[in-house]
Amino acid sequence: MKIIPLNHGIYAVNKQKIFSSFSMENANEEQLKGLKIAICPFLVVLKNEIILLDTGLGFVEDDVPMLLHLIEKAGYKANQITKVLISHFHKDHIGGIGFFDEQDEFVPNFPNAVVYMQKRELDFALEQKQSPSYDFKILNQLKSLPNVMMLDNDKGEITKEISYEVSKGHTPFHQVFGIKEEDKIAFYGADDLPQKAYLEIHAAYKTDYDGKHAMESRKKWEKEAKEQHWKVLLYHDMKTPVLEF
Repeated sequence: MKIIPLNHGIYAVNKQKIFSSFSMENANEEQLKGLKIAICPFLVVLKNEIILLDTGLGFVEDDVPMLLHLIEKAGYKANQITKVLISHFHKDHIGGIGFFDEQDEFVPNFPNAVVYMQKRELDFALEQKQSPSYDFKILNQLKSLPNVMMLDNDKGEITKEISYEVSKGHTPFHQVFGIKEEDKIAFYGADDLPQKAYLEIHAAYKTDYDGKHAMESRKKWEKEAKEQHWKVLLYHDMKTPVLEF
């Protein structure tokens, strides 16, 4: 198993959920006071699979999606990815699934991959019409994509290496993933476990939809991580994308 963080960098996030690239040298007053997070999807390379965990913001560099630049920099191509696993539908996790061309036609970034997403979470997201956390133009494309596999159970196996569970902490049907190959286990908690600090201070956080449930889940995952020596993948941590136990 090979784990590759696809780090987009650090972003300041305002109340309107607008993400702007952040550096101390160029930051304005609003950025300095506001929330700052990393954005970091992951590639997990197995013997017979190349898996992408969430897809970032969908920002573009030199007319090419940033995510595709990072995948190529890691030595791979988008058409090699076999599975895309989506935790939930906030725009900083789903934005890199595709883009709109000059004719305003949607172009998926990973046409050869099967995209696994939680049906109930998508239904919930599409109802949040007043929330700036979602990009509805992209969300409305997802059900019509030919390579989407809708999950509708609380837990299960995608393959013998890949498992999923609806964790319900950050959003009502947010899901987490475990990937196992031989004696190695990677765990992706997405926004139910986005940063190392969430294990250092067990609390209900304001970003949690169900804080008590999320807190108890994190305690359980930490115990299992220590017992089974997991590699925990942290999507929003600014210093430690992979935490090894």
